Amino acid sequence: MLVRGAVLTVVLLGLVAFSVLLAKVTLTPSPASEDLVTANLRPGRSLRQYAEDYTFLAACKQAGGNLLLGVPFGLLLPFFVPRRLRMIRTTLLTAVAMAVVELIQGALVEGRAFDVDDVILNTAGALLGYFVLGRRISHRYYTYTDASGSPGPSAEKPEAEPKRAPGPAARTKAARTKAAPTKAAATKAARTKAARTKAGQRDRPKPAASAPAKKRGARTGRTDGAASGGRRATGSGAVRSLFDRLRGR
Repeated sequence: MLVRGAVLTVVLLGLVAFSVLLAKVTLTPSPASEDLVTANLRPGRSLRQYAEDYTFLAACKQAGGNLLLGVPFGLLLPFFVPRRLRMIRTTLLTAVAMAVVELIQGALVEGRAFDVDDVILNTAGALLGYFVLGRRISHRYYTYTDASGSPGPSAEKPEAEPKRAPGPAARTKAARTKAAPTKAAATKAARTKAARTKAGQRDRPKPAASAPAKKRGARTGRTDGAASGGRRATGSGAVRSLFDRLRGR
């Protein structure tokens, strides 16, 4: 947290110092060139004039000065611009800021005029500073802040929507849906158990007669046979006694 605050403070101070320097360079009156300077709204017109009418050193001074004025934008703005579309946002902010400066100096400053080529050169300088050094520095800064758990101003995290509690109807429906498979499973298990019990009773072998029961049966059979033999003997004796009586008469 302290490192993040220190870095942002240094960058902010650098941006303020650059703004003061920019105002001093661009908003200083120049009465000597009042009759020579005219407004330029056609892109490329001043650049052709530098190449044709100026010496090499004078052309480098004019074009190079405008490029250098845009470089600090590419170094400092990425620290305050969100990471999404950072290059495009840095470019647009630089173009807008320099267009405002050009409009002010063309309308209020003596010996100065609005020049669209200066805006183009300043924006190109911002892109140059961004690609050469600004992108690397800002990337390391955001990587460090993310790793330390204190995201920078560019961290855009969507807020998670709160989960809505299900209503009574949804709860009742969910309970019915959950209970239906349970009842079906219980019914199926009961049927399966009854079928297994019935099959086990069918396949179970019948118990054999015990030895005492067999002996009792054998004894009962013998007793019945003896009784029937006694009855037969008693019947034949009665017939014989009847024949003997008939003979005696």
